[in-house]
Amino acid sequence: MRLVLPAMLVLMLAACGGGDSAGGSSGGSGSGGTNSLAIVSQPSGALPATVFTTQPTIEIRDGAGALVTTDNSTVVTATIQVGTGTSGAALNGTTSVTAVGGVVSYTGLQIDLAGSAYRLLFSATGFSGLSSAAFDVGVSGGTLITPSAPPASDIYFNVHSQQDVRAISRYIYGMNGVNWGSRPANLTFARSGGNRLSAWNWENNASNAGTDWYNENDWALGYPTDPIAVTATSMIDADRLNNAGSLVTVPCIGYVAGDHGHYMGQWPQYDVNQTANYLSVRFKQSVPRKGSAFSLTPDTTDGFVYQDEFVNFIKDNYPGFATDATRPVFFSLDNEPDLWATTHPRLRGDATGSQGTGPTYAEMLTRTIDYADAIKDVEPNAIVFGPVNYGWQGMVDLQGASDAGTHGDFHAYYLQQLAAAETTYGRRLVDVLDIHWYPEAGANDAGGQWTRITADNTDPLVVAARKQAPRSLWDATYTEDSWIAQWGTMGPIRLLPRLQDKINQHYPNTLIGITEYYYGGGDHISGGIAQADVLGIYGRDGVFAANLWRLGAGNHSFIYGGFEMFRDFDGSNGSFGNTSIGATNSDVANSSVYASIDAGAPNRMVIVCINKSNSPMTAGIAVTHTVAFNTAQVYRLTSANPAPQPQAAITITGTNAFQYNMPANSVTTLVLTP
Repeated sequence: MRLVLPAMLVLMLAACGGGDSAGGSSGGSGSGGTNSLAIVSQPSGALPATVFTTQPTIEIRDGAGALVTTDNSTVVTATIQVGTGTSGAALNGTTSVTAVGGVVSYTGLQIDLAGSAYRLLFSATGFSGLSSAAFDVGVSGGTLITPSAPPASDIYFNVHSQQDVRAISRYIYGMNGVNWGSRPANLTFARSGGNRLSAWNWENNASNAGTDWYNENDWALGYPTDPIAVTATSMIDADRLNNAGSLVTVPCIGYVAGDHGHYMGQWPQYDVNQTANYLSVRFKQSVPRKGSAFSLTPDTTDGFVYQDEFVNFIKDNYPGFATDATRPVFFSLDNEPDLWATTHPRLRGDATGSQGTGPTYAEMLTRTIDYADAIKDVEPNAIVFGPVNYGWQGMVDLQGASDAGTHGDFHAYYLQQLAAAETTYGRRLVDVLDIHWYPEAGANDAGGQWTRITADNTDPLVVAARKQAPRSLWDATYTEDSWIAQWGTMGPIRLLPRLQDKINQHYPNTLIGITEYYYGGGDHISGGIAQADVLGIYGRDGVFAANLWRLGAGNHSFIYGGFEMFRDFDGSNGSFGNTSIGATNSDVANSSVYASIDAGAPNRMVIVCINKSNSPMTAGIAVTHTVAFNTAQVYRLTSANPAPQPQAAITITGTNAFQYNMPANSVTTLVLTP
């Protein structure tokens, strides 16, 4: 039923407005001159892509709080208030409604993604913005069942399907260089990136990896006889066969390799600086726009490579690529530009040494706008990733850029300027704030040697640091042992909230991508624990896209096991749900817990439990949900095997409450069913 508040009980704002960060108030009114907006019916009763049970109603009130019955012209627009609910959610239905007799009555409003604490912002010309009360878009209807108390246990996990609800992006389960048909199974996203892609020539497949490989032009990404853009198309073709999305790199550094080096003896082996005037002889200018008709067979004899023509090539080969629900193609604006000076010194002004000139903030902004705008001219719906920072110092000051002192924090500057560019260009240019994250955390091993967790090292002290390191993604109470925590943040890093705070302040609705990361210990259970922990955090905290980059010399078998605890725990593509729900934990130092459900399918709940300690622990698990569960299927990852192993099912005898015995150093996936 619709709750209608008497006029005397409706909170009225003063003419100056005020209130929260959106410029309005929560659940009251917003004024324009002597008249004001008042919410008399709050939105509620929401499920994903389903019309609200209670639609909002707004009234136009005069200074005395009386309804302005003569107002038949004010248009009030509803939007999702920035920073509330699930990032990327859309408000659908008739969002702009004209007052009739001073009353604005919405019908058909709905939100497409589950989430907690949504607020709607109501705005009208001449009136202050006005926020609704917070409401949830739940994963399922029905009456919540209160769980009984679980048996006394070492730790306790409390799961609630109507709290902290957030849609999980399918693109967090990704890797660089996916080898389909091999472990880990059932990935959803692949990336073609890295230093070599900065100088990749899509027209003839030539590339240059800079100082990663002797500053040499070569054929590592394709022969001159291979099909055009084979590096991108071969990946996309394989990804699409496996129902996965793709991220391809658009070089922005300004030059790409013009030849395949010493292939067939054409040029001397190794450094291009052996050739006089190498920049004009051995490279092509890479520019954002062609300025004339596109060709699907580009001219490889001219001095230019056009990146908008590359986007058109992708568009022609993969119609509908930008809006495909599960197999989209996204575009990355180059790779780690904050390290161009050292990875590509031949392209950054140093013809003989290893230290060129790094980009300034101003240069990065110009290149970002030029290339992103060119991409979106070809395909307006394209999703663009940038700035693809290599790590912490790149995020903070673009690796000591010369104008950092003028502009301050790089991400704040980048987001502010892109927000302004959206106004200038009439559209968002960069959709995803993309970073790389190789933790700097480490520990002194038994020999007193300080070692980063990203190594293969399995010393007990390094292992302990590795298992704790994912907490730096979110935990405001955890300080890792690293130079970042000591000198950068001087305390907890809380990387994801830190990024989200900057986005909310400077360019709301920007998504977060982490397209390279690695936590080490690939063939040790600690690597599997860290990987599973990271995937759970990414889903819970709203990361849009993520891709593992494999370092180390091993087979990464336990890291693959960490993936499979979310994507193939039963050997038949059994997967974590598509919606994260509330899961609290009484001991975050020794354990982690993540819970999910599939939106619209309340009869299956998947919980991932992690024991980071060196001892077995009992977990008392209580589940608040609309369905009574009777069975928990159990799958484990332990040091005994790098792949998930099925265990005996648990019969749930309590009311949505039971105890689970977690082995030491383990990851467990529990599948709850009635």
